[in-house]
Amino acid sequence: MGTLNLSKEIVAEARKYAEQIAKDTQVFINRHTTVTVERTVCRLLGIDGVDELGVPFPNILVDQISKHGDLGIGVSNYLASTLKHTSLSMNEIVKLVSEEKLNITKYPLLCKREVTETLQKYIDESLFKINSNKSKRKNIFDKFGVKDGPLLYVIVATGNIFEDVVQAKAAAKAGADIVAVIRTTGQSLLDFVPYGATTEGFGGTYATQENFKIMRLALDEVGEELERYIMLVNYASGLCMPEIAAMGAIERLDMMLNDSLYGILFRDINMQRTFIDQYFSRVINAYAGIIINTGEDNYLTTSDAITEAHTVLASQFINEQFALLANMKEELQGLGHAFEIDPDVENGFLYEIAQAQMAREVFPKAPLKYMPPTKHMTGNIFKGYAQNTLFNIVTKATNQRIHLLGMLTEAVHTPFMSDRFLAIDNANYINKTMKNFGDEIEFKRDGIIHRRAEKVLNDATNLLKEISNIGIFSTIEKGMFAGIKRAIDGGKGLKGVSIKHELYTNPVIDQMIIELEEAK
Repeated sequence: MGTLNLSKEIVAEARKYAEQIAKDTQVFINRHTTVTVERTVCRLLGIDGVDELGVPFPNILVDQISKHGDLGIGVSNYLASTLKHTSLSMNEIVKLVSEEKLNITKYPLLCKREVTETLQKYIDESLFKINSNKSKRKNIFDKFGVKDGPLLYVIVATGNIFEDVVQAKAAAKAGADIVAVIRTTGQSLLDFVPYGATTEGFGGTYATQENFKIMRLALDEVGEELERYIMLVNYASGLCMPEIAAMGAIERLDMMLNDSLYGILFRDINMQRTFIDQYFSRVINAYAGIIINTGEDNYLTTSDAITEAHTVLASQFINEQFALLANMKEELQGLGHAFEIDPDVENGFLYEIAQAQMAREVFPKAPLKYMPPTKHMTGNIFKGYAQNTLFNIVTKATNQRIHLLGMLTEAVHTPFMSDRFLAIDNANYINKTMKNFGDEIEFKRDGIIHRRAEKVLNDATNLLKEISNIGIFSTIEKGMFAGIKRAIDGGKGLKGVSIKHELYTNPVIDQMIIELEEAK
């Protein structure tokens, strides 16, 4: 498609402000840890399972430290010192702690070098598994090839992982490239990760490591039959953000919903907790080669897509910089946006093209995640099908990569398999009949599309400048994103935040970062 010829100077200015915002926030992140971060370390040291009451072992270990020790020292030092000063194995330590027969906070602490040396074999085992998954994914893509154009993304949300498998396989056979398993309502607010295969989710299925494994095996099976790699998505957000990222890395998920602001704004999770957790989760995703999907589309479900479009672009710039600080390549940054302008707006389709093309030009290497209309779907399935067709046209014309298909029954019910079939059929029709449509388009200088994109870019840059002056925490407190205000000491999970001690170390993330930087 022809370009909008957006000002490179203004884009660079906006990116400079976003970089400053992210770096200022990173100073805070680097000084703190959370219960979730430490539980994630446990999982990446091979600790998994639950006690007889269903309490996860990582929670039991970290809760003991919070009660009897200093979480700011970190679980790594406590585990390493216990290993060093006893003849116990890691599994024995976990079992004894769960039975309240051992207190890992009572042993002399080690220096950071000793901690790393003591835990190295456990770290190596975990990272070997993750790297093996990366190699397997690459080998399958090498075998079957990588699809050009939009990747067709559908959701399953039955609440039962085994029924999800049936629906996911049907979607793949109908032509889906990506299957997302929607999480059960409210899981983002749980401060633990449920265990095992589950069949009783509400509005979605629990995100558990066993459920990840079941769906991954199923998609690999149908993918071999279809001679395509079917990508799997889940949600690394909420109070267990880095834990779920670690589970996804271990079970070879391919994409993770992972946003710096979504949980704060839409789930009222404490902002301090969220920013700390998102950093570790993104390092894990970067290391595992998992594409993140960000949640800017949600702003437009609560705010007007015309007047607040600049907040989407501003958030995309910020999410990009947070991801880069986590050593995540641009090719893994599925920055989100959505087709959410009121269909009654005159020339709304042109504004949608402006928004989508602007995002594509500003973030040329990012596999943008483009969301379908939801806010203005009324239950009129015929109009809904027309809205989704226009959305599919914009997706193809502006070269969006992650194409989350719209359902004609949006606002009516959870999609039937037939609804997904129609959505996939519609997208395939547009992608074929308009294959080179974008190549034939040039934009009129000072036309509606060009002026709209320039305005959104200028407004986003001004907003980023303001945020860089006051900081991201004050910005959220003022309600500058989606019109939602959150207090810096409010929301869920603040008690799980701790200041790092001078002896704090996290050798797992340290090794991941070293390897990511070496790979640049």
